[in-house]
Amino acid sequence: MSELSTLARPYAEAVFRMAQGENDLAGWSSRVAALSAIVSDAGVARLIADPAVPAARVVALIVDVAGAGLGERGSNFVKVLADNDRLTLLPEIAAQFETLKAQAEGTLAATITSAQALTQAQIDDLVAGLKARFNRAVSVEVAVDPSLIGGAVVTIGDQVIDGSVKGRLEKMAFALHG
Repeated sequence: MSELSTLARPYAEAVFRMAQGENDLAGWSSRVAALSAIVSDAGVARLIADPAVPAARVVALIVDVAGAGLGERGSNFVKVLADNDRLTLLPEIAAQFETLKAQAEGTLAATITSAQALTQAQIDDLVAGLKARFNRAVSVEVAVDPSLIGGAVVTIGDQVIDGSVKGRLEKMAFALHG
């Protein structure tokens, strides 16, 4: 994971600087997210990995699927990644871009993973608590993971707040056996 992070960092930083220069962080955020989703598709991933498929063909496919909203600079970005055999880094580039964007906007990006779907009121309560704790605006992504049994896990950067039943059971087991 750290190797992917290291390889993706210069690309994420370059796109971020370009987006800042264009005063279009939101636009680039959606472009990079769309590109990430495209290369994460199993069929596209097979094409990227296939040495018999020319890079120019893969670029043309990705640019075509991304649509007109990608623009010339977005197309050039895809070409640079393809030329350097880095298209598979797009999900990590997108994640790092979002982190840089959140820092620039003074917000924290949080992921709330719960055992069951949360109501909007529950999400709002968690966001209010996070805002109070970190004294910054918080943008959240919500996910469901039934293996947590109950409760929720909040991830902000490298910090994890584990309020799940699964986490508590693991702590108890460690205390009893460790």
